[in-house]
Amino acid sequence: MHTPPERPLAGMRALVTGIANADSIAYGCARAFADLGAQLAITYLNDKAKPYVEPLASELGAQLLLPLNVEEDGQLDAVFDAVRETWGALDIVLHSIAYAPKEDLQGGLLDSSAKGFAYAMDVSCHSFIRMAKRAAPLMPHGGTLFAMSYDGANRVVPNYNLMGPVKAALEASCRYLAYELGPLGIRVHAISPGPLKTRAASGLPDFDRMLAEAVDRAPLGELVDIMDVGYATAYLATRYARRMSGNTVYIDGGAHIMA
Repeated sequence: MHTPPERPLAGMRALVTGIANADSIAYGCARAFADLGAQLAITYLNDKAKPYVEPLASELGAQLLLPLNVEEDGQLDAVFDAVRETWGALDIVLHSIAYAPKEDLQGGLLDSSAKGFAYAMDVSCHSFIRMAKRAAPLMPHGGTLFAMSYDGANRVVPNYNLMGPVKAALEASCRYLAYELGPLGIRVHAISPGPLKTRAASGLPDFDRMLAEAVDRAPLGELVDIMDVGYATAYLATRYARRMSGNTVYIDGGAHIMA
């Protein structure tokens, strides 16, 4: 009988973007990738964020720690150039980047500005497409791309506002990229966690109420944590999920199935 390897991502190389601190979903994914054997390249937003991310990257044994603000010309190219020079190839990319101007996020969708909507779409959605374009040439033997979404992409979550349509576009982008990149052996998934106590989420109005409602709605009756998300995402990068692509994968205790 074949015994599954204890570290099914051994030898793989993973680029993880979007870690802000130890509560970040991206950090949970990075930990899970490392636990299952992957080598890591980790990015941080700017000099202000670096002191929070650098110790985490060191703890995980990341081989690369690189600045990445997707709004800055040249930074995305610099990240992929560094990956190419260090590893020559790439197996996993995790996009966990989202932003909307505060005034557009806190108002209803009707009150969002064209500029704010476009800004949120570029940072939160189109940057993933730009990453995919740069990652594909580094995946000659296939790979897996992940983007972080939320259930507000598919149903109305009060106070999620502008980010609902933006995340819906991100999930649609994952499906179209799965179609375009499938012939290259590259799989693409949107990951949709339930509410978590992250710094980004805590800025949403009535966030504590959202957490309580998620527990009440979930058949499992529990909130997920960043490692639940991390290990489920890591599984999708293994060969055991090699025939899966184009999905929105919910990691929410089953809350999304409830009316």
